[in-house]
Amino acid sequence: MPTIHTNLPFPPPLTPPMEPLFGLDGPLARALPGYRPRPGQLRMAQGVAEALAGETMLAVEAETGIGKTLAYLVPAALSRRRVVISTATRNLQDQILDKEIPFIRRHIDPECSAVCVKGRQNYLCLHRWHKLAAAPQLHLFASDHELAGIAQWLEETETGDRAELPWLADHAPLWHEVSATTAQCLGALCPDYAICFISRLRKRAARARLLVVNHHLFFSDLAVRRFGHAEVLPRYEAVVFDEAHHIEETATRYFGTSFSNFQLQDLIKDVEILAETDLAEGNRIKTVQLARALAAETEAFAALLPREKGRFPLTQAMTTVAGWQGMIDRLAEAITGLARQLEHLTGCGEIWMAMERRARELADKLLVITTGHDPSHVYWFERREKSIVLSASPVEVAADLATSLYDETRSLIFTSATLTTGGNFTYVKERLGLPPETATLSLASPFDHRHRALLYVPEDGFPLPADPTFFQEAAERICAILKSSRGRALVLFTSVRAMEAMYQLLAARLPYPILLQGTAPKTALLDAFRCDTHSVLFAVASFWEGVDVPGEALSCVIIDKLPFEVPSDPVVMARMERIREEEGNPFFDFQVPRAILTLRQGVGRLLRSANDRGVVAILDVRLFTKRYGATFRKSLPPCPVTRSLTAVDNFFQQEAKD
Repeated sequence: MPTIHTNLPFPPPLTPPMEPLFGLDGPLARALPGYRPRPGQLRMAQGVAEALAGETMLAVEAETGIGKTLAYLVPAALSRRRVVISTATRNLQDQILDKEIPFIRRHIDPECSAVCVKGRQNYLCLHRWHKLAAAPQLHLFASDHELAGIAQWLEETETGDRAELPWLADHAPLWHEVSATTAQCLGALCPDYAICFISRLRKRAARARLLVVNHHLFFSDLAVRRFGHAEVLPRYEAVVFDEAHHIEETATRYFGTSFSNFQLQDLIKDVEILAETDLAEGNRIKTVQLARALAAETEAFAALLPREKGRFPLTQAMTTVAGWQGMIDRLAEAITGLARQLEHLTGCGEIWMAMERRARELADKLLVITTGHDPSHVYWFERREKSIVLSASPVEVAADLATSLYDETRSLIFTSATLTTGGNFTYVKERLGLPPETATLSLASPFDHRHRALLYVPEDGFPLPADPTFFQEAAERICAILKSSRGRALVLFTSVRAMEAMYQLLAARLPYPILLQGTAPKTALLDAFRCDTHSVLFAVASFWEGVDVPGEALSCVIIDKLPFEVPSDPVVMARMERIREEEGNPFFDFQVPRAILTLRQGVGRLLRSANDRGVVAILDVRLFTKRYGATFRKSLPPCPVTRSLTAVDNFFQQEAKD
């Protein structure tokens, strides 16, 4: 049974009727020009209201056009519960806070209170700011212009939120030095605690009914809450997870353990700055010496590991890197030596207690990861552009979710445009460990796919993706389709290499502007794509979802092949091996469902409004030549299918006439 939190400032939940709100005579119809009741939206709102009142769990697949955001926000606002709304993207958070919440206040619930709660790193720490301002190394982190700008801003801001500083560069070193990270926080011992922005945020959140967060903050908070602590979130009674298909990936990160050279470098830098300003000469000299000794071991650690970027099993490093164990022992000893010195300094002020705690925690993480043999975890390392990360991740997150979330929360709603594969919720329920009694709703898009969309798959005989001739043949098809569509297309690839090679081959052949992911920020590329109706955007990864371009500018989506992951990621490999150990089929039970969810996200970029129309082209004949192809096809929108380029050309010619 759930643990019921009774210390919340709200009355018992209500189940207000949803039909009057979403009907023809309701507030939505009166306030929104051209509003038409959508049965799917009403059904979802009713289901969410019942789950919130009945303290149950609900999974809702609400395809594009349902209006799912209002369908969960309205009953959440009226439920009298404190509800966390957790999303995967900043765009959806902004939409909720800037558009949906003000609408609900104006037309449905004037007393609806909502607060956006971000991760600590988004807020300035006044204590760190004051320390940095007094440090001799100040000029290393900021220009005079930046320092003056922050000082002026601090006289005006009520939140300390970095989003209020559009002039500060995304990767400005200054913000890294003054943000309110967990590791540096002194809590109630901080001399600035009474005016701390995080403390103020907690007070605002404690008074709010709706808390809008992202998945990373939510699971970071949930992970530390297991040990009796909390990050920022107050107690809550219910959670709505939008974009819930990301939950397993995010939970994996925060239910695991990680250790990086960046964490060590941050500690070393903070210790050196504090030593210069807080310590007498003897302690300062010894502390700085030990910090610099740790810095040397940190550099040796990063240099010794393979230079190839990517994620690899930790056993690979342990067996191939010469002197691995000696290197780990020296690094651990250097961290422990600094920790002992920091313990000696705790009488010099509370800040040194925090520094010692950070050092001890890093030593513990290094030990857990490099000596761990927990069969429920997979141990791996990642080489990034400028860092090395060692990690221990749970192979499955279902048990952690059950004990930390399901057993502790009254009501849970999971929603996304893509939760089913092959028409059922089996995959997502198994991966997240949702109880058998979890209710489900599958709500199809109200858009007229049968008459406004066409799915093209090449004819039999077209080369398979593994065929050496596939790339050249795919290039010819892409070129032909783009000429029929007159540009106006998003072309999605499964790898950066394929995208860049296709761009090099086709950019000069096509009479349309070709935009390439990586040449500008995502928002800038999408703005250019929207503005130039006949442009084409080549993209990978994040562009498969979250891209909302209604209207003529996006009239065609081309996908080079089915988005199967290459099973080289250590976590993916461990999960496949676990399925194999349990006598399942990793390909059909894991890889196929994951590829279906990704494909559905990509296909979902096409029709974004009831007036949109267009073609989806998937250049992978495995949709028809492989047994699993039928499952993919069953998961796609119910639009007509053609194997003929002539039919594609006819579709666009008819569209031009209409």
